[in-house]
Amino acid sequence: SKERILSFMKERTTKPISLKELMRRLRVPKEEKRELKRLLKEMVSEGSVVKIKGNRYGPPSRMNLVVGELTCHPDGFGFVVPEDGGEDIFISPSRLRGAMHGDRVVARIEGRRKGEKREGTIIRILRRAHHRIVGRFHREKGFCFVVPADERIVDEIIIPPGLARGIKDGVMVVAEITRWPTGFSGPAGRIVEVLGNPEDPNVEVEVIVRKYSLPHTFPRDVREELKGIPPRVRDMDMEGREDLRSLRIVTIDGENARDFDDGVAVEKRGDTYRLWVSIADVSHYVKEGTAVDREAYIRGTSVYFPDRCIPMLPERLSNGICSLNPYEDRLTVTVELDFSKEGEMVEAKFYESVIRSHERLTYTVVKTLLTEGDDSLKERYSQILSDLSVMRELAIKLYRRRIRQGSIDFDLPEPQIILDVEGKVENIVRSERNIAHRIIEEFMLVANRAVAEVFARGNMPFLYRVHEEPDEDEIRDFYDFVRGLGIPFKPSGRVKPAVLQKILRYVEGKPEERVVNHLLLRSMKQACYLADNIGHFGLAFENYTHFTSPIRRYPDLVVHRLLKKWLKKRYTKRERKRMEELLPEIADHTSARERVAMEAEREVVELKKAQFMMDKIGMVFDGFISGVTSFGLFVELKEYFVEGLIHVSSLLDDYYIFDEKRHVLTGEHTRRRFRIGDDIRVRITGVNLERRRIEMVPVYNRGGS
Repeated sequence: SKERILSFMKERTTKPISLKELMRRLRVPKEEKRELKRLLKEMVSEGSVVKIKGNRYGPPSRMNLVVGELTCHPDGFGFVVPEDGGEDIFISPSRLRGAMHGDRVVARIEGRRKGEKREGTIIRILRRAHHRIVGRFHREKGFCFVVPADERIVDEIIIPPGLARGIKDGVMVVAEITRWPTGFSGPAGRIVEVLGNPEDPNVEVEVIVRKYSLPHTFPRDVREELKGIPPRVRDMDMEGREDLRSLRIVTIDGENARDFDDGVAVEKRGDTYRLWVSIADVSHYVKEGTAVDREAYIRGTSVYFPDRCIPMLPERLSNGICSLNPYEDRLTVTVELDFSKEGEMVEAKFYESVIRSHERLTYTVVKTLLTEGDDSLKERYSQILSDLSVMRELAIKLYRRRIRQGSIDFDLPEPQIILDVEGKVENIVRSERNIAHRIIEEFMLVANRAVAEVFARGNMPFLYRVHEEPDEDEIRDFYDFVRGLGIPFKPSGRVKPAVLQKILRYVEGKPEERVVNHLLLRSMKQACYLADNIGHFGLAFENYTHFTSPIRRYPDLVVHRLLKKWLKKRYTKRERKRMEELLPEIADHTSARERVAMEAEREVVELKKAQFMMDKIGMVFDGFISGVTSFGLFVELKEYFVEGLIHVSSLLDDYYIFDEKRHVLTGEHTRRRFRIGDDIRVRITGVNLERRRIEMVPVYNRGGS
């Protein structure tokens, strides 16, 4: 096996080893030579083993080599992020050797400059990240080329003039690479798609879709397979399931939601509570290994933009038979939980079920019913008013209990982009987080946790949602920043989520709240999926998973399959072994797809903000300083939930010195200070659509000193 070969090379060899010697020392019979060569070839392509001159093999770690992903900077240099962890490797432009941003590479460590990062050279490209590049097409003096929209792809793509007939200068295109760059020449390609005018807002979004290689159409085999899926739940599908159709189950989602994953119901029994969380049984319709399943795995997650969704599953499933639409029978997997009067979970049951959602509620409607006196609305929903009150009561107890146990609760407002009937941005406001959001959030957290605990107790192969502890250096910088703001606290020993939570609660409602939340979030590692359970630091949970959104997240679909295997006692030794091999790969892939989706969503939001401010150049707005850096001030407008930059070169009245610990800019002669939270009036001076940047200058500073 690959594991045995790698273990042998790491532990029992002192130098790279030939195939012949490997066969002798591992006592591999001649008839298995072909199989050994196949395994070695796969290991070389994966990067777990490196082949060097003389046809010898060895693990990278024993040969001063690192395998990882190359991240490039617009200025031409890059860093290799090691897959096994550890310090990044700096790669100068001359040592890229034809590697491009995102490529999986092998780098040789060349040394370290004093006080700086390790340096290296790319010696092998294991996997190319981009086979197609989106960018702007140009014609200059008989030459044709494409400038990539992603500034981290630093090479222009040369297009032979004969392959560019009829394409206008300046339009956005998709180029397929036909010749990869080397250390001596750039890449070449051909145009495969013309997207259109870069100033068209819709074209800009299409550019981002192509830039992140988001699959946006479903292939023919998927469309053919969908024809076999029934439009309604059949009697035969409901056999053997718990019938919960009489239970007052409701869905609570945003106003524009179309796919409903989860339905909830509650019952109060004296001082105790019973909660039902019923999740769409996507696994009943999407079987492992089918065309729909393969495509869902490739996508990994749905991607949500302000004006559209790129779904993980086709609409026939995501908005149809799998969606918990009101007044329709639906197949679900239910988590039934009993709680004490203090909100402690005392019992959990899991089973396949059939439900019928009694109401499709929105966060706004639930908030109005629970906090305002709208008599007509209360009359419309009179049959579930008492249920909603119990939900609020239970959710508050679950929240308080979670916070007491040390869970970190970030309160970062998200931008809500309001579109008009033509799809243009009409307004950008802070999205509201109310009691209805809290209800669903707490119910989903407790259901996810309950499922994870079953598999953790049974020590069964599983897919966990994990969150590592932050690095000591990162958290030390955060502590220094917080002390610089005058926040009183004394860190001691190992970092604990409860300590960080206290800091967030201290700044709640204060001007520095947002920047402290943002900086802490940046100081922490990103949550991901793993087959090994290392716990969830941010939530302070020992066991956690994602189970509640199988319509839009592939890991949740996998967890459903595992739970159903366990319920039906089909988690055999053979199946356990298969899952042990399969789950790490699923975890890596879906974590990567989640990161791509988040980056694409963030970029589209920043694009929409920039487009919205284009016609406001020259206008004056009131705002407040949301961030202070060595290169300038970030200012959030009060009228719109939009942030812009005042570059330090725009502060013309003095030379300004940056205090890194306190995050303050101070005038050298005037002693004028710019601090986080200060009110400031600004004029919009420019909008850079390509960089998604809004540029400002100060008019006057009312709150500074």
